[in-house]
Amino acid sequence: MFRDTSLFKSVVSKLIRNGMHISFAESCTGGLCSGALVSVADASKVLDVSFVTYANEAKMRFLGVKAATIREYGVVSEKVAHEMAAGVAQTAQSEVGVGVTGIAGPSGGTAKKPVGMVCFGISVNGSVKTFTTYFGEIGRNQVRQKSVEFVFEKLDELL
Repeated sequence: MFRDTSLFKSVVSKLIRNGMHISFAESCTGGLCSGALVSVADASKVLDVSFVTYANEAKMRFLGVKAATIREYGVVSEKVAHEMAAGVAQTAQSEVGVGVTGIAGPSGGTAKKPVGMVCFGISVNGSVKTFTTYFGEIGRNQVRQKSVEFVFEKLDELL
């Protein structure tokens, strides 16, 4: 799926150099972030566990996302992405946690939250940064792929 793995290699190298472990909490990407990381040799030095939490109940049970947060902001929100990132880092006892939640399409979008909208949370040593990106209606798998690329670009910057 990914022809160029240099960004993934850079992130793995930085994690190793900093003595850090990473965990992913993925919804719309369905494990692609973890898969991208695992495409790199030495990934086992930085990855112990990750979660694909597609259902809201799974986000709450495994990551500690609050039902009230989902009710108030919606599952596709920076608030939920924040709680996913912080929750996966805590559950996995990793220094870096990544949360991804979005609307890959082709349906499910609204005027306020259109298809192609993805929210991200990245926790590094307990400090969480959140982002929202609108990829547009470029196709389900393209949204997922662009989301993975976005995650690794941000990780490369933040590490």
